[in-house]
Amino acid sequence: MSALTDLNTGIALCRQCEIVNTRTKSVPGEGAENAEIMFIGEAPGWNEDQQGRPFIGAAGQFLDELLASINLKRAGVYIANVIKCRPPENRDPLPTEIANCQKWLDRQIELISPKIIVTLGRYSMAKFFPGKTISKIHGTSQTQNGIIYFAMYHPAAALHQGNLRQTLKEDMMKLPPLLAQAKALKQKAAEAEAPPKPEPPVQQLSMF
Repeated sequence: MSALTDLNTGIALCRQCEIVNTRTKSVPGEGAENAEIMFIGEAPGWNEDQQGRPFIGAAGQFLDELLASINLKRAGVYIANVIKCRPPENRDPLPTEIANCQKWLDRQIELISPKIIVTLGRYSMAKFFPGKTISKIHGTSQTQNGIIYFAMYHPAAALHQGNLRQTLKEDMMKLPPLLAQAKALKQKAAEAEAPPKPEPPVQQLSMF
C-alpha cells in the first residue's frame, strides 16, 4: 500500500466534521502520485460525493477540456480539493471544515511533491494567496519553497459566467512555460545541493 493510499484511508475514516453525517463518500483526490502539476479545488459536489472522485461533473468535464488544450490528461496530474467531503446543499465550506481538512491537504502536497500547484477558485486561492482577490490575481504565480503557485478561477465559475470560459483557457495556456520554469528551478536547486566534484589529482611531469 502506498503512502497516498494509506492517507486516503485515513480521510475516509475521518469524523472531525458534522458533514460526515450527510456525505455519501469522501473524495480525497486522484491522479499521478508523482504529478508535476497539482490542481486544488474547493469541495466535492453531488456527482463527486456519489462516486468518491473529484471533478467529474460539468466543471470536471471543462477541466478535462482545459487540460487537453495543453496536451495533458487527468491521469498525468493530481486533482484534489481543500475539503474532502461535500457540504450539504453544496454550501460554502466553513472555516472549521477547512481547518480540519488542512492536515490532509498538506500531507497530499508533501507526498506528491508537485512542481506547480494550481489553485482553482477563491477557497483554494485563500490558502496560498492570503488576502488576495481572485479577479485581480488569476493567471499570476508566485514561488514559495521551490513550488510555483498559480491562481485560476474555478471551472464551475465559467458554467455560470460564460465570459470566464475564455479567461480560464488563456490562463491555462500559461502553465507549459511555467512548468519549464519550475523544472529549471528544481534543477538549479539540485545542482546547488550536489557535493562538489573532487579535484583531479595533479600529475607530476617526469624528468625523463
